[in-house]
Amino acid sequence: MHAQEIKPKLRVFDLSIIVISLVIGMGIFSTPSEVAAKAGSQEIYFLVWLVGAVVSLIGALTFAEIGARLPRAGGFYKLFSICYTPVFAFMVNWITVISNAASTAAVAIMGSAYIAPLLFPQLDVSTATLLVTVSTVALLLVVNLLDIKVSATLLNGLMILKIGLILLIISCLFAHVSPEVSTKALHDPQAIAPWKAFLMCFIPVFFTFGGYQQTMNFGGDIANPSRTLPRAIFIGIATIMTLYLLVNFSYVQVLGMEHLSQTKTLAADMIGLWFGKTASVFLSLVMFFAVMAYVNVSILSNPRVYYAMAEDGVLPKIFGKVNPKTQVQEVGVLVFCGFILLTLFLMQSFAKILQYVMFFDSISLITAAAAIFVLRHRAKKQKEPEIQGYRIPGYPLLPLVYIAVYTLVIVGVFVANKIAFGWGGLLFLAGYPLFFIIRKLIASQ
Repeated sequence: MHAQEIKPKLRVFDLSIIVISLVIGMGIFSTPSEVAAKAGSQEIYFLVWLVGAVVSLIGALTFAEIGARLPRAGGFYKLFSICYTPVFAFMVNWITVISNAASTAAVAIMGSAYIAPLLFPQLDVSTATLLVTVSTVALLLVVNLLDIKVSATLLNGLMILKIGLILLIISCLFAHVSPEVSTKALHDPQAIAPWKAFLMCFIPVFFTFGGYQQTMNFGGDIANPSRTLPRAIFIGIATIMTLYLLVNFSYVQVLGMEHLSQTKTLAADMIGLWFGKTASVFLSLVMFFAVMAYVNVSILSNPRVYYAMAEDGVLPKIFGKVNPKTQVQEVGVLVFCGFILLTLFLMQSFAKILQYVMFFDSISLITAAAAIFVLRHRAKKQKEPEIQGYRIPGYPLLPLVYIAVYTLVIVGVFVANKIAFGWGGLLFLAGYPLFFIIRKLIASQ
């Protein structure tokens, strides 16, 4: 008995919004401070954001061709399974799903902290934040169990709020000119070599740009994927590039490098300069809704991987079951939300989670991007007709550049946190025996 078929429902607009939502989480409202502290100077600060934008566009174009060649639900897992082996696909995806859940939980807590004191002023901050976070995840779980189109519609509305906040921050550039802005270097150039500062900035920058690759998980939900997928991913990443570069320019010009490197409340500081303290309640609500959009798209995206793994027999068949009326993977959604709720009680600091997440993401992105060479080689060897619609320009140079840069991200994780590097490697290798254990259990059923 095969997993039930997912009928295409998503169009260019829906998928473009999903691309933007997968990338624009809470990162752009927090990681620029960390980047400024590590960069130490405006030159390195802007250079690393520009490199991040260019490399992410290269990655988006690479994955657009890969997605067009393999337009299937759970495309990221299918990619590893088809181009490499099912066991390697399982090793990458089992830890990626856990990593995605941890990242989603961390971001949800950051956003919930804005609104928790307003809703529960009588409780201590940590208890109130946990309560709001759990309630938010539970609410979005219900929404995602209703219908995939309902979830996408909610996402469209929430993303308008988030982009509105970014545009408001950018507009601060024209509404406020501070005479106290400092443009000096933050530390002695001799203390940290420019190349090392540049390398250390990769972790927060690429975390802020990451997420677009998950659009491959929607291959089975897309009408005319060979044309829709590359168009949507290009529109989405181009929009993100423009917004990120403008908002970072506004941060530096309004706050200055010194203030930027020290603050933990970027959005509040920027809007406070224009509207004053009375804007804090409005800002808290907007930030909370921005978190809802990020958590929502994570719940929408990640269960697609379970579907693909069930098709390959590395997860029980129930994970491949789709509600024929709502087109929702009910078990997959419930399990992923369970991972999120579990990590809420086991979470470490945001910075440490960031290092673990980028270690796992870099492994999967390097391997996924390399698959374009496998796919093209097989197509040429088997004399298959060339795909219609999209081929990445600059092949093979651009995919090689992308792989090289993400290799440097792994080096950056090693330099920043050798413990995260070691434990991350062990968890990844643990997926090998786990794959065979699960397969044996399925076979015995």
